[in-house]
Amino acid sequence: MDYQHIANTVADSLISYTKDESGWKVCKKSNDVIVSWRPSTEFPGNVYKGEGVVNGSPEKVWECLKPVPNGMRVKWDNNVKKFELLERVTEDVSVYRTVTPSAAMGIIAPRDFVDVILVKQYEDGTITSNATNVGHPNCPPQSGYVRGLNHPCGCICVPISAEPNKTQLFSFFQTDLGGLLPRSVVDSFFPSSMAEFYSNLAKAVRSLKDH
Repeated sequence: MDYQHIANTVADSLISYTKDESGWKVCKKSNDVIVSWRPSTEFPGNVYKGEGVVNGSPEKVWECLKPVPNGMRVKWDNNVKKFELLERVTEDVSVYRTVTPSAAMGIIAPRDFVDVILVKQYEDGTITSNATNVGHPNCPPQSGYVRGLNHPCGCICVPISAEPNKTQLFSFFQTDLGGLLPRSVVDSFFPSSMAEFYSNLAKAVRSLKDH
């Protein structure tokens, strides 16, 4: 499987999502984030976009976001229980298994996801994580977890030129949770969990500053 090629395609998709303004409908607003959605072209569900400004440099925000085993993300992100590295393909491309806890008061059972993730930096200082589902021989479906599928998703940390201690953060979630979940549960879960994601991230970045 050409993990590098798949990951590069995802990076292109995410950048195109930030540039294409058409069809997004706002479904949640908080002090931290505006969450919008539109029908996905990848699967019969929605793609969700989060957009907000985080107090902290792109490097600090990225330190909290980056997908690594035992990194900061598993400490503050309520939807990530653990990251397991399955294969390091290149310096920037890896295959991970992500385990998520049960959610929505137990209606959503624990899930696991196998994704190729590309970390890509752009010349203007933008840092991105780009992920999508792949198969991996070392990680067949496991009992106790519903295997979910992430379609192109990730985070884009964009520097704000006049304010070096602030970061514009786009996040995209495009996830087939699998299992037989009522559509209403899925449609209410993503906007609220993304709002929580931004507020918990802001706290995590603040805690970095305090050290």
